[in-house]
Amino acid sequence: MQDLQFTPGRNCWRVATARCFSVIVDGADYFRALRESLLKARRLVILIGWDFDFEIEMLPGESDADGDAPDGMPNQIGPFLDALVDRRPGLDIYLLKWSGGALIAPGGLLPAARIKFLSPEQIHLAFDGRHPIGACHHQKIVAIDDSLAFCGGIDVTDGRWDSRDHTPGDPCRRLRDGAVAQPWHDATTVLSGPAAAALSRLGRARWARANDAEMDEDFRPGADLWPDSIPVGFHDVPIAIARTQPPESDKPSIAEIEHLYLDSIAAARDCIYLESQYFAADSITAAIARRLAEPDGPEVIIVNPRAAQGMVEDEAMHVTRSRMIRQLRALDRHDRFRILYPVNATGEDIYVHAKVSIVDDRLLRVGSGNIDRRSMGFDTECDVALLAKDAADRRAVRALRDGLIAEHLGRDPAEVARRIDDTGSVIAAIQHLNRATGRRLRPIRPRKETLLGSLLADTRFFDPRYRRSAQARLGITSRHVMLGGAALAAGLFLWCRTRPSRPRQD
Repeated sequence: MQDLQFTPGRNCWRVATARCFSVIVDGADYFRALRESLLKARRLVILIGWDFDFEIEMLPGESDADGDAPDGMPNQIGPFLDALVDRRPGLDIYLLKWSGGALIAPGGLLPAARIKFLSPEQIHLAFDGRHPIGACHHQKIVAIDDSLAFCGGIDVTDGRWDSRDHTPGDPCRRLRDGAVAQPWHDATTVLSGPAAAALSRLGRARWARANDAEMDEDFRPGADLWPDSIPVGFHDVPIAIARTQPPESDKPSIAEIEHLYLDSIAAARDCIYLESQYFAADSITAAIARRLAEPDGPEVIIVNPRAAQGMVEDEAMHVTRSRMIRQLRALDRHDRFRILYPVNATGEDIYVHAKVSIVDDRLLRVGSGNIDRRSMGFDTECDVALLAKDAADRRAVRALRDGLIAEHLGRDPAEVARRIDDTGSVIAAIQHLNRATGRRLRPIRPRKETLLGSLLADTRFFDPRYRRSAQARLGITSRHVMLGGAALAAGLFLWCRTRPSRPRQD
């Protein structure tokens, strides 16, 4: 077991103090808090995401007959942003969206085009395609007036809203096609002070990288924009900002998130609690295996979704997961490893999209980085983490962990905390409080491999890690592919419009 510390250049980009810091669990609280903070913006909003859906309601079920939320502003995110800049002529909003998301993500191309070409000139939309082919821009960051920031795993897009109850059939989860979305578990953070200013710097750099031009905006942190609905969880705490970024022609790769995972696993004393959309990173599995082999090592609890939302993705990612589960269970001679998935009151799977690490009562990490190879060294990611500095912070870190477990078990957090104290074991507490039916955590069973699943798992087709050989491919990125595709489509359109028509034959 090693001591854990934040080391800029290894397991983080930089460390800066958050005057206030809180974790926000699940989309209902996030969208409300985001809206409250955006309403306080005066100069500058930077929204960076895998996807944006400008047609979703931020507060579903709360619109009046005119489509306005109780605050009197449009409930849909696109009209809401338009109304914000109409109300504040000095406000500029910068939206940076993954270029591939314009085609495959829930937000779609037409709503984005509407924002791009029909919204007020204060709203600037750009597509980030400066990645190796197949990689994606996966960070989820919001920075407001260089003074407040959100960073985590929640995308501002369709299907992300849910309450912590994950109510069966909740009509507020209704998608545009009329179907009710699967229950969705997610997490993000909100922070103020120098740490928020640092995230704003990161957002500005991301914009400049994608657009070959800096934002023409003054850097003026210091405003008080804290959302009214979110209680402050931590005061004046150092925050580490960690990234993943593939290499560029003049820059090496960045794997700070992976190093932060590895360092925190190695430093764990009693319990490693992880939530992630995937469990498919070789380096993380090997680090956990080393700790499970120790006679007095920590417990390891991983909360994953039972299955991916698409059949091919499920085969690609969870066959690999099954192999890793078998490997770890073979090494788990001291019965300290569990991998589980949550269900709601009617037994419906809850999709786990959160990316959370809580190690003992000391480290808390929330971000966009999954436990897969892409997040360790292919996509662009951003996480934030804190180390508890005193007893009050340690109690708060533990309360967050116990609250997440309580959410998954449908129990009171105080009951979870008492059971952990009584047994001295998080695993024993979960086993005691878990129900046979209703809201509960269920074990993930390794699955049998299909031919397709084995092929995808062996090739890691959907879960690559950057290979240096890609650097030699003439520097071609996703941006070049997107621009080439747009040029080809435009050329085809012009050709169809200008080619001479054939004479009719009777």
